[in-house]
Formats: sequence, structure tokens, C-alpha cells
Amino acid sequence: MRVLGIDPGMAIMGYGVVEDRENSVKMLDYGAATTPSTMETPQRLLHIFNSTERLIEEFSPDAIAYEELFFNKNAKTALIIGHARGVSILAGARKGIDLFEYTPLQVKQAVVGYGRADKQQVQHMVKLLLNLREIPKPDDAADALAVAICHINSSHYGRKVETRYH
Repeated sequence: MRVLGIDPGMAIMGYGVVEDRENSVKMLDYGAATTPSTMETPQRLLHIFNSTERLIEEFSPDAIAYEELFFNKNAKTALIIGHARGVSILAGARKGIDLFEYTPLQVKQAVVGYGRADKQQVQHMVKLLLNLREIPKPDDAADALAVAICHINSSHYGRKVETRYH
């Protein structure tokens, strides 16, 4: 199974592609799609959409796993991240790919084994599980890899993103 993990964001959308090969998880790619704050919001969203489509075309994932939004104290920030997440979900839905979402607690539990793990613990486990020399940068890419690993390790716990539109 090949999974594209996405850590949604407007300025930085982290992504990570992993593959389950005979009970071993292998990292295929990771990185981030970035948009400058000086760019108008519609163009930023278009860039995120196009970046997600390019990743889908390049890696042909069997599933896309998203981190569920953590409601920030700042509602405006949460709304903006929701827009970015939405266009990324749309890119996957247009291709007919199975889409899943995981809470930060589920990701930590699946990757570290402890739902209250801190960011550094999650990043360190991503490095170990994928047999990498160093922790992936930026942090958003490491988070996206964690979401993809989470899906592979616990796909039956994920909540499928609703893809039926009327």
C-alpha cells in the first residue's frame, strides 16, 4: 500500500509518501509546498491544489491521509488552514482516491505508542521507523510522514473523509 500523508497548511503544506512493503515501511519522498504570505489567497489555494495533484500523479497513492484540524484558539487561523485542507482534499477526491483523516492523538498513538507524545518524540520515531539519517525537515514534512505511517499502522481506526457530493 502506498500512502500520501498531508499536514495541511496555507504557508506550508507538508507531505510525505510512504509504502508498506512486506511489513516494512519505506519512505519514497517528503517535502513541503509553500506559498508566500504576499500571494493572494486564491492563488495560494490554487498552488496547494496543483501541488497535491502533482504528488498524486507522480506517486499514484492508494490512499491519502490527512491530519484532522486541531481547533486553534484563533478561529481565523483555523479557517484559513481549513481552506488549504479543503483544496487538498478536493484534489484527492477528483482522482477517486480513498481519503482518511486522523486526529493528532491517533497519529501520536500509532507512531510513538503514546497519545500525549511531544513533537520531538514523534519526529524521532518517524526517523527510526523510516530508517532515515536525520529527522525530516521542515517539521510539516515530518508530521505528514507521521500521518502516512499512522494510516499504514492503523488504517482501520481512520475515519474516511466523506467523498459523496450532491
